[in-house]
Amino acid sequence: MLFKEPEKIFSKTWVVCICALICCVLWGSAFPCVKIGYELFGINKSHAPSLMLFAGIRFTLAGVLVIAFGSVTQRKFLTFKPKNYWRVGIVALFQTVLQYTCFYIGVANTTGVKSSVLNGLGVFFTILAACFIFRTEKFNLIKLLGCLLGFGGIVLINIGGDFTFDFTFFGEGCVILSGLSSAVAAGFVKIFSKHENTVALCGYQFFFGGIVLTIIGLSFGGVIAQVSVGAVFLLIYLAFLSACAFTLQGTLLRYNPVSKVAVFKSTNPIFGALFSAIILNEYDQLLSIFTLIALAFVCLGIFIINKFGEKRKIVRKTE
Repeated sequence: MLFKEPEKIFSKTWVVCICALICCVLWGSAFPCVKIGYELFGINKSHAPSLMLFAGIRFTLAGVLVIAFGSVTQRKFLTFKPKNYWRVGIVALFQTVLQYTCFYIGVANTTGVKSSVLNGLGVFFTILAACFIFRTEKFNLIKLLGCLLGFGGIVLINIGGDFTFDFTFFGEGCVILSGLSSAVAAGFVKIFSKHENTVALCGYQFFFGGIVLTIIGLSFGGVIAQVSVGAVFLLIYLAFLSACAFTLQGTLLRYNPVSKVAVFKSTNPIFGALFSAIILNEYDQLLSIFTLIALAFVCLGIFIINKFGEKRKIVRKTE
């Protein structure tokens, strides 16, 4: 093991803070990088199979990186327990296949700034899933207030300067569905990491999920039109950020309540909007009063939920 007492280390608030912020910086950079990847690889953004092929290659590579990292740190080839194949499959379905099918289609059909803010809904979905699906937390009025603030931010980002509700299923809708799938995946990772090595769980769900996406993309005519040195380096970076961020998040979820981790993810939409503005030159939308208020609502809602929403914690007995 890389750490002899990982629970004592990863349950410290300052460690959670640093690791979660690293995750958010990496995830935030993904929004503009994915859009740039479409251009560098010559991908038709209106052709879903090509988008899925791009995602599949990325996450297969991410899985290889995680498995290689785990193998080096454990000084043996990293694998998962045979009895946990179904757990790996469930996480792969929600964390990689469904989430990133929706994410890649959604990002291709909306701006990077808007995508990053909409993706902030994933935090609220995570809280709701923990309360009503996985039953690891209690739902209360404080959490309801936080969720309403979050959804209010989503409404504002869609209203825009002309007071029209700009919403399409294959744009904003898919980004929201991506956040919902991510929330369900986080709940499963929280539970399944008690039965399986977190690094193995993350690595193999990426690997198998990526292969599924690749096969589906190729089967329906997905095409990578061009490849360059810059495109390859970008692909490696995208794979790295996924491998690093999700492995860190999985480790944090294993040793901490969902709320303790989620509070720091309030910075995710901020980093996403900031990187999109800088890299994609979307300054006008970032500096829009609606975007700024929406960001404030999303972050305030997340903060309220995690600072005041959890009065009692339900402790599950593990093996």
